Amino acid sequence: MNPVVARLEAAGVWAPWLFVGLFLAASILMIWRLEALNASGLEGTVLGTLVMPYCSGIGNLIFAFVLGVKGGSGSEVLTNCLVNNVTNLTLLIGLPTIIWGMDGTPPRRKKPSKKQQQKQIQERRLNRLSTLLTLAAVLFFTGAVWALSRDGRVDFGDGLVLTGLFLFWQCFHVFEVLKSKARRNEAFGWKLPFDLGLLAIGAYGVYLSTDWLVEWLSRIPNGFFSVKYLGWLSGWLMVVPNALLAFYYAHKGNPEVVYTSQVGDGHICIPLCIGVFALYRPIETTRSFETGLFILLATAALHIVIVAVFGRLPRLVGWVLTAAYGVFLYTGLVR
Repeated sequence: MNPVVARLEAAGVWAPWLFVGLFLAASILMIWRLEALNASGLEGTVLGTLVMPYCSGIGNLIFAFVLGVKGGSGSEVLTNCLVNNVTNLTLLIGLPTIIWGMDGTPPRRKKPSKKQQQKQIQERRLNRLSTLLTLAAVLFFTGAVWALSRDGRVDFGDGLVLTGLFLFWQCFHVFEVLKSKARRNEAFGWKLPFDLGLLAIGAYGVYLSTDWLVEWLSRIPNGFFSVKYLGWLSGWLMVVPNALLAFYYAHKGNPEVVYTSQVGDGHICIPLCIGVFALYRPIETTRSFETGLFILLATAALHIVIVAVFGRLPRLVGWVLTAAYGVFLYTGLVR
C-alpha cells in the first residue's frame, strides 16, 4: 500500500475527509503553478484551453480511468461527465457573471493611452473569436458523441474516434502556441520543467485521492454518500477546481479565461473521458444521457449567440444560467 494512503487511512472515520482534502490541495497546487505558466507566455484563451483543462479536469479523467481499470459502471462515467459539463456551462459561468460581470474590461487606476485602448480592443476581438471557437468545439464534440451513441452504446472503435478528436484539438492549440512564440522570437522560461514537475505531483495526488474515494464509495450500498450517487458526488467534487478558476479569474477581470477554462474542462469529459472508458469496455447509453447531450448542445448554442452578438455575458443571462442549473438538479435528483 502507498505510504501516503496508509497514513491517511489510519485516521479512521476522518479518512474520507482527508482524501477530499488531498484532492483539493493537489488541485490548488496545480492551479497555483498556472500563474507561472501564464507568465511564461501561455496567456488568455490559450491558457484556458490548453493548460487549465488538464489541471481542473484531471480528476474526471482519472475517474474514468479508475472505473475502466476496475470494471466500474459506464453509466457512472456518463453521469460524472454530464454533471461536470452542465455545471461548467451554467453555474460556474452564471455565478461569476452575477457577481463581477463578464464584460472583459477590468477596472484601471488611470486612463489608458489611445495606443493602449486600441491594443485592448484588438485583444478583446481576438479573445471573442477564440471563445467562439472553443464553444463551437463543444457543439462538434457533443454532436460526435451523440452520433456515435445512436446505436445505444459507445464501443472500442467509438472510443478511438473520440480520443483522437480530443488529441487533434489539443495539437491544434500546441502549434498555435509554438507559432506565437516563433513570431515573437521567444522561448519558454527555464522554470517550465519545474512547473511541469509540480503539476505532475498535483496530478498524482489527484489520482491517489480519486482512486481511494471511488473504492470507498463502492463499499457503501445505501444512502446519499453511497455507490448509488457515485457519478453525482464525483462530478461535484471534481468541479471544485473549476469553481476556483472561474471565481479567481472573474475577480481579476479575465472573462475570456473564465469561459475557456470552463468550456475547455468540458472537452476533457466530452469526448475524452467517455472515449478513455470506452477503450476498456463498452458503455451502454440511456435516454437520460441523450437528453443531457441535447441540454449541453442548447446551452453551448446559447453561449455562442450571446458572445457573438453582445461580446459579453449580461448579468440577466447569468441569473438564467444559475436557475437552469437548479432545474437540472431538480430533474436529476428530486424527480
